[in-house]
Amino acid sequence: MNLDMSKLELLLGTVVNELGAASNGALVILGDKLGLFRALAEAPATPDELATKTGTHERYVREWLCAQAASRFVDYDWETGKFSMSPEQAAVFAIEDSPVFMLGGFNVMSAVYSDEPKLAEAFKTGKGIHWDEHCNCLSCGIARFFEPGYRANLIGEWLPALDGVIAKLQRGAKVADVGCGHGISTQLMAKAFPNSEFIGIDYHEGSIAHASERVNGEKNIRFEVAKAQDFAGGDFDLVTMFDALHDMGDPVGAVAHIRKALKKDGTLMLVEPAAGDSLADNLNPVGRVYYAGSTHICVPTALNQDVGLALGAQAGAKRIGDVVRDGGFSRFRKAAATPFNMILEARP
Repeated sequence: MNLDMSKLELLLGTVVNELGAASNGALVILGDKLGLFRALAEAPATPDELATKTGTHERYVREWLCAQAASRFVDYDWETGKFSMSPEQAAVFAIEDSPVFMLGGFNVMSAVYSDEPKLAEAFKTGKGIHWDEHCNCLSCGIARFFEPGYRANLIGEWLPALDGVIAKLQRGAKVADVGCGHGISTQLMAKAFPNSEFIGIDYHEGSIAHASERVNGEKNIRFEVAKAQDFAGGDFDLVTMFDALHDMGDPVGAVAHIRKALKKDGTLMLVEPAAGDSLADNLNPVGRVYYAGSTHICVPTALNQDVGLALGAQAGAKRIGDVVRDGGFSRFRKAAATPFNMILEARP
């Protein structure tokens, strides 16, 4: 075996980083669960001080802090022997309502590792994996991962990017949030536009139950268990789908049903993972995360359904546009974008 040592060294360096990231991911989840990040974000601390503050054992905390410092997730002061978190580190790991809070993504990682045997079997059979078959912490992790972005962008940036939608919502509109999951997007809109009526729809009963529990006195919101291809009702001014269309086995059927349920001047808003239209466009850190998540979650979910088209999380705007036009819409455009999402608008 003839090996190019320079290439081998680069590859091994990448693999060592990957092993460190995969191993430390479990410690990040632990730090979140035990309140270590939150406590450290309040003030610098030695391992003993942080352990006392969080009711944990100093020796474990010391090793945990060293692992986080090696990952650059916390800082270490050699003179004082104290660990600390910068404002940026705290925004990512400790402040739940920060727009860049990322711990929900680590919760998802816990679920996908737990589900690996099921995914291995699906690879052999070609069958899908129903949402109910995943580790029960997956849906909570997904909701927690997407919530910061929705809170930061939905009301102030994404909805205003749509043609005439804000004025309708302010006057009073009828809205269906299809594939709503835990209902975070639905509730954000309902709170912002009290004159409008919002119906959150999802085929997963557990998610709808959780969404219903989140309602906090709002009278203009309700949740229903139904599929995107056959949910009840019509004359909607706006239908939204947040990170959901690419998970559906029959996305064309879903779009076609939405087209029938919309008013003639209605709008379909699609929030999809950021993606270019080719593999080459997506060979970057964001594409890497989404391709992996798509393999774990999106493709198995789609293949479990009736048609199983399995667009995947990196379908891209062109492919999504084809689906939307096949479903009966004539106008389609990218209205806005973030590093993680593209906001697509379809009109009859």
